[in-house]
Amino acid sequence: MDSTKKISAGKFIVNWAAVAVLILSIIFFAVMKGAAFFSWTNAINILRSMSTVTIFALAATVSMAPDGFDMAAGTLGTFCAYVFASFFLWFAMPLWLCIVLTVVFAMVMYLITMFLILVCKVPDMLATCALQFVHQGLGLAYTGGSAISAGMTPASWAVGLNGGVTSPARSGWIYENGSGGTVDARDIGKSPWIIIIMIICVVICYLLLERTKYGRYLYAMGGNKTAAKLSGINVKKMRFMAGMFAALFIAVGGIVVCSRNSAAQINGSDSYLMSSLAAVFIGRSIGGREKYNAIGTTIGALLITVLENGMTMCGVVYYILPAVKGAVLCLALVAAYATSKED
Repeated sequence: MDSTKKISAGKFIVNWAAVAVLILSIIFFAVMKGAAFFSWTNAINILRSMSTVTIFALAATVSMAPDGFDMAAGTLGTFCAYVFASFFLWFAMPLWLCIVLTVVFAMVMYLITMFLILVCKVPDMLATCALQFVHQGLGLAYTGGSAISAGMTPASWAVGLNGGVTSPARSGWIYENGSGGTVDARDIGKSPWIIIIMIICVVICYLLLERTKYGRYLYAMGGNKTAAKLSGINVKKMRFMAGMFAALFIAVGGIVVCSRNSAAQINGSDSYLMSSLAAVFIGRSIGGREKYNAIGTTIGALLITVLENGMTMCGVVYYILPAVKGAVLCLALVAAYATSKED
């Protein structure tokens, strides 16, 4: 009996360790930095910083719910940023059309991922690892090997489409919206819009996974794909649908990163991969749910961002932060799998 109680207590601690660490981190940094950490301005900074991580993490959440995995979300996000910036700056398209076309582009590119996984039966991790290089190479070919920002000369193929005109169609990110006002495309990456976008993405992911039959199907596949197939679930169709939702979140993430940086930078979204995966695994462990979910992922992203923000304010050198993120990911993996199935 005592042994059973010890196991239950240990599992309870592991299940809620992430929430406890989040609360303790907030208390610790508040004591160390006082009002500087516990200010409205810093709270907005934390929410703005976690927004991008959360959006990419939601893409991973949807991919992993049916027992998938995506290592190429960051590189595809960078490619999407190139496409968004080129449509806006090189071809002077309306902002709404740039967003729609970027989402469509991400979904079309994700068809390659789905082809390798569903048709060629290549394991998810291997397929997406290979596609990282494809995205990087095609992306740089698309831009002519450089970033895309206001005032820069378009790639040679874009110059050809524009009749040999070497100057971009727009000189900056601000344009007239046709009704007498102006719109700044960079506002997407600023508060409150970036926070609102994050919340919308979280709600969409939550409703998909927790409140629809498709979400139940995806979780059934994640539990046992063979059993799900025998129960009548079209596993290929459901995996394809999960991929399209992941592509949607990746496109939004790429657009947000581009807007935050005021440019589509080389490898601009690549660095979000590890942070997003850490957020997903942290979220999986919270409450002992042992399945990937939108709310847990959001809490995981918040924990990572609070740690990074607090340590930066405390003067921790920037090159230590990746080690901390790696340690958080390791602990998240331990929490996610160590007690998932007791022998």
